[in-house]
Amino acid sequence: MHSLSPEDARARTTELLREIRRIEIQTSRLVEQHLAGSYQSVFKGQGIAFSEVRAYEPGDDVRTIDWNVTARTGVPHVKLFSEERELTVMLLVDMSASLDLGSREYDKRNLVARLAATFAFSAISNNDRVGLIGFTDKVEVFVPPRSGRKHVLAVVQRVLTHAPEQRGTRPSAALEYLARIAKGHAVAVLISDFVDAVAPDGRGWDPRFEHALKVARRRHDVIPIRVEDPIELELPPLGLVAVEDLELLGFADDLVIDLGRGAATRYREQVQRERNAFERLMRKLSLATVNVRCGDDWQQPLVAYFARRNRRMRH
Repeated sequence: MHSLSPEDARARTTELLREIRRIEIQTSRLVEQHLAGSYQSVFKGQGIAFSEVRAYEPGDDVRTIDWNVTARTGVPHVKLFSEERELTVMLLVDMSASLDLGSREYDKRNLVARLAATFAFSAISNNDRVGLIGFTDKVEVFVPPRSGRKHVLAVVQRVLTHAPEQRGTRPSAALEYLARIAKGHAVAVLISDFVDAVAPDGRGWDPRFEHALKVARRRHDVIPIRVEDPIELELPPLGLVAVEDLELLGFADDLVIDLGRGAATRYREQVQRERNAFERLMRKLSLATVNVRCGDDWQQPLVAYFARRNRRMRH
């Protein structure tokens, strides 16, 4: 593998910085115009944390009496609560090879960076902290939660530039890692194409994935976001073509395969079975997902998701 010339390296760095700046401008505008208020009402104020116990005073709400302490001391005590002022938003981001696929303006990795940045800028605009767990079939990147614009831009850069060590996709690895490191409640944004999350026959899913989701949703606010490219959903009947396996088709090496009309039809049906299985799992766990497709308006699904959450919070 040849190293880049100094000129090529400078050009690549310049383009990367431009792309990060474009993402910052796009996502910051989206947050300011559409999501800032929704984020505040949907996530902030939900966390009510126990603060302390003190002796009962006339006028205190009797519903706040701590009966265990009262029985132990013989003196009525009440629990005091305070609103959690700072949330932690953990971005669980798929960094596997399949994210390099792209048949539209930009590939899935670039789209994932925009989605991650949107939640990150929403968080820091409310003085919350943002962390990153980047995964393939194992956790390859961990950035501890912090606040601030520079931190968010560094997170976006890691998403855009990380070279995956493994080829697979195992979201349960990120969820299990979150369970080990998270000390309290977090907003867990799980962004992936969820390749390998369900069985190829579409009749089931990875039991580790289901278990990890169940554990995570008991403690955290889990938001699954599925990123797709149109070419993944319906291959054109191209005949004999040379393909590079990005983990999508399950081949060990690059090779020539037949993508005639029959093969394209079978592929489309298999993809639909896998998507249906994924959606069944999300319904089973009562998890509302966000679906975003390369080439489509990626902002509208986020705005719609926040609006739905807002309506549910008011009822």
